[in-house]
Amino acid sequence: MKSGFTYIMTNKHHNVLYVGCTVDIVKRVAQHKNHYYKGSFTDKYNCEYCVYFESFPDYNSAIQRENQMKNMRRAEKLALINARNPEWKELVTENGFCEKTEPWADMVKRVIDDLLHEGNK
Repeated sequence: MKSGFTYIMTNKHHNVLYVGCTVDIVKRVAQHKNHYYKGSFTDKYNCEYCVYFESFPDYNSAIQRENQMKNMRRAEKLALINARNPEWKELVTENGFCEKTEPWADMVKRVIDDLLHEGNK
């Protein structure tokens, strides 16, 4: 059985959320970015940025999660995104998965800790 992905796309202003599922997330994100399905929700509202996704060992689980997420309130979807991707960075592009980078807050804390440690020597 094929694996699957459930994902959330948004526009550049982050005021629109679209939940979908697919077996090939890179190809599907490319379709959204290139407005492959003219007149679709993501085409109409320019949802071109994948800011959240979950992977599943089988496609049926991805469909179940998609349906669950589509029934969530906006606040719940925002909480999912903010928990895993607080900076709302693009996670998947037409070129593949983006490299996971250290969150800005963690980077600042690490630099401050390093400076304090240096000062105590």
